Amino acid sequence: MSADKIPNTVEAWETDALGADDEFVRVSSVDLSTEIDEALCLQSISIRLEKRLVDSFKLLAKYHGVGYQPLMRDALNRFANAEMKNIVSGVVESQRIQRPAKKLRVKPIEPPLQERKRA
Repeated sequence: MSADKIPNTVEAWETDALGADDEFVRVSSVDLSTEIDEALCLQSISIRLEKRLVDSFKLLAKYHGVGYQPLMRDALNRFANAEMKNIVSGVVESQRIQRPAKKLRVKPIEPPLQERKRA
C-alpha cells in the first residue's frame, strides 16, 4: 500500500468523487461511532459560522494538507488553552500585587521605652 496521497483528496471527498459510490458506502454502527468519539474524547456539536470563515479554514487546511474540521478543532484548542493561560496568569499576577499590600499592613513600631526618671 502506497503512502502517497491521492491528488486533490479533500476536493474529491467534498465533490463526492470519492466516498459516494454505492458499492463502497455503508453506514457505520452507532456503537462504533460512539466508541470512536469516546476514545478520542470528541463531542458532536452544531454551530453556525460565517461562510467566509469556513471557506478560509478550507483554504488554510488545503495549504497545510489537513481537513478543515480538524484544523478548526486545533484552532479552537489553541485559543482555549491560550485564554486559560491568560486568565491564570492574570489571577496569579493579581494575587502577587495584592500580597505586598498586605505585607505593608504591619503593626506600627512602638517608640522605645523611655528611661524612668530617677528620684
